[in-house]
Amino acid sequence: MQELNIEALRNICRGDNIKWTLHALKRLRKRKISSEAVVNAVLAGEIIEQYPNDKPFPSCLIFNKDYKNPLHVVISTDDKSVYLITEYHPTLSEWESDYKTRKE
Repeated sequence: MQELNIEALRNICRGDNIKWTLHALKRLRKRKISSEAVVNAVLAGEIIEQYPNDKPFPSCLIFNKDYKNPLHVVISTDDKSVYLITEYHPTLSEWESDYKTRKE
């Protein structure tokens, strides 16, 4: 299966190519995360996990430290659009202090 490339995602992540799932929009409001912070995570962050077998398209987890808060964003792509699936602030109960490594 296909792994996603951050540079390719950044090239796609422009204007009308960004599609927000209903789940992502609900989480934005509930978690008080701005859409700007999510897009910035894609444009400035790094892929920390790949999910090549996700359906309908491969997806990945992106990490970015936006302002003072670490942010995780899950996105997928069909190579024409990026689909923002969810976003959240990772916690130390589930992640190591780098917020890139899952605790066992």
